[in-house]
Amino acid sequence: MTRLYIAEKPSLGRAIADALPKPHSKQNGYIQCADGSVVTWCIGHLLEQADPDEYDSRYKKWNSADLPIVPDQWILKPRKTSSKQLTVVKKLIKSSNEIIHAGDPDREGQLLVDEVIDYCKVPKAKKQTISRLLISDLNLSAVKKALSQLKSNQEFVPLSVSALARSRADWLYGMNMTRAYTLLGQKAGYQGVLSVGRVQTPVLGLVVRRDQEIENFVAKTYYTLEAHVAVDNPSGTVIAKWKPSKACEAWQDEEGRVLNRQLVEHVAKKIANQPATVTLTEHKTSKQNAPLPYSLSALQIDASKRFGMSAQQVLDTCQGLYEKHKLITYPRSDCRYLPKGHFSEASSVLSAISNNSQPLQSAVQGANTALRSKAWNDAKVEAHHAIIPTSKSLRSATLGKDEANVYQLIARQYLMQFYPAAEYAEARLGFEIEGGEFTAKGKTLLSPGWRSLLERASKPQNSSASNEPESAFIPKLSVGSAHLCVGSELKEKLTEPPKHFTEATLLQAMTGISRFVQDTQLKKILRETDGLGTEATRAGILDLLVKRGLINRKGKSMLSTPAGRGLIGALPEQSTFPDMTAHWEHQLQNIVEKKESYSHFMLPLTQSLQALIDQSSNGTIPESLRNLPPANATFRKKRSTYRKRS
Repeated sequence: MTRLYIAEKPSLGRAIADALPKPHSKQNGYIQCADGSVVTWCIGHLLEQADPDEYDSRYKKWNSADLPIVPDQWILKPRKTSSKQLTVVKKLIKSSNEIIHAGDPDREGQLLVDEVIDYCKVPKAKKQTISRLLISDLNLSAVKKALSQLKSNQEFVPLSVSALARSRADWLYGMNMTRAYTLLGQKAGYQGVLSVGRVQTPVLGLVVRRDQEIENFVAKTYYTLEAHVAVDNPSGTVIAKWKPSKACEAWQDEEGRVLNRQLVEHVAKKIANQPATVTLTEHKTSKQNAPLPYSLSALQIDASKRFGMSAQQVLDTCQGLYEKHKLITYPRSDCRYLPKGHFSEASSVLSAISNNSQPLQSAVQGANTALRSKAWNDAKVEAHHAIIPTSKSLRSATLGKDEANVYQLIARQYLMQFYPAAEYAEARLGFEIEGGEFTAKGKTLLSPGWRSLLERASKPQNSSASNEPESAFIPKLSVGSAHLCVGSELKEKLTEPPKHFTEATLLQAMTGISRFVQDTQLKKILRETDGLGTEATRAGILDLLVKRGLINRKGKSMLSTPAGRGLIGALPEQSTFPDMTAHWEHQLQNIVEKKESYSHFMLPLTQSLQALIDQSSNGTIPESLRNLPPANATFRKKRSTYRKRS
């Protein structure tokens, strides 16, 4: 045997083998091919971080005096459920002359195979010859193409180092902080595990603060004023909204809403039957391009809004569409762009969509493959591209309801790239009435373009591709022309509390985390780049918070539990806001881009850990942890069996 392919999972291994010379001989844990090549696989992570007591037996008992636990030499151990496969892979590595790394095309997939190679003590010279196979489509033609484009695995070392740093940092922070605050909770009489993680805890913090904001919300009455200006148009009037002047600031709240009814009534009386002079007139045509193809988070958000699916359900459904049916490309992608070379496959992909989704057949017929949207951009594509349909056509197998719904979303978003922009007529008029400023705005859809595809399916509320209501028609008026204010309408309104988080809005918050970051400089850096967690972990984080009794699902709402609130109230503020973990993600990306080293990232973390632990063991029991209801039996487990996840 000369060449060994190590895939991330069996389904990928079988897809690689199908593209290699036949006949094949299927063995226990690997496939032998006719040319002497062998394809084997991991089953997810074959290795895992050792528990604290495997570094020192005294750590079996949770004791605040032992914290923080910081290993001098890190230990990886075989997972019990996959030790048999690890033995197979280890034997094959020793007998191979050439190794092909075929982990998934992301940070975690890179580390997953690299750590096995390191564990098997592959000599340095042999490691330098390892090739990297990047596959995002399990169909035969796509796999063959990927096999012809092997790269050196050395190019991906920074990606692996970044993943390793994340894994160890999560262990250090999560294991130590969870022990510290579980012990603190125990002193207060709470017997459950109060788990802390650099991603899960800021997410919990978002939910707790939102729930508290809603509970403490006091509605305020505010007032708006609309002037009715007589003009020559089909309706006979234009409705213009009053814009309060600086002189009104004393009667406005921080959002600029007027809280004094008498003030608005005074303005209404003042403008009655008075001249309205046009001060501004704008009429223009605008275009709105199609939304980009999906990343996993964008897909999870839309599927949650449209079908009520949880983030984990969407991910599991995508895995089935990718591995079992081979109808979509790699699903754990954080990218919304496509390589230019993929454009040549558009016709075959559209043909497959027409075959696989009856509701989209007319949309396929209306697609124009001569159009090239901004989605095709090599500069925006790194290890993987956006989630799109493959050219695979279903023959006999049928899709389940969730599979059909998710496939239709992905396919429709891809089809939008071959439709023209939606065109609007936009208008704005400004009036001066008795010294007051009034504005009328209008927007009319002229040509639906890609929006015509929205009419072929039920429309999700607030999705990235939802329809916009049209506003009133605004006539063309000349600046300086005089008209008459024939009436007005004073409206009394109540301020509304924010809405509870749902799974969809939490995912939006996690992907757009800069909105919740306190540090202005960090906010600027993160506005369009990093999010909270990764595409592959966000669904699991939400489920984890529910399983650990820190968040409850109530209908579509995600609500904090007493234990969740108690934990957030007890933790230092820096642990409950996303600034720290957002900064971590930025640093981890810097490692990928060779702008930062592993030690530069890890050293400050280990130094700051001691200060965080000290805050939990200063002898004071936080009020938020007192009198918590008993922990659910699920969480009153032996602390020694606790497994840290971020």
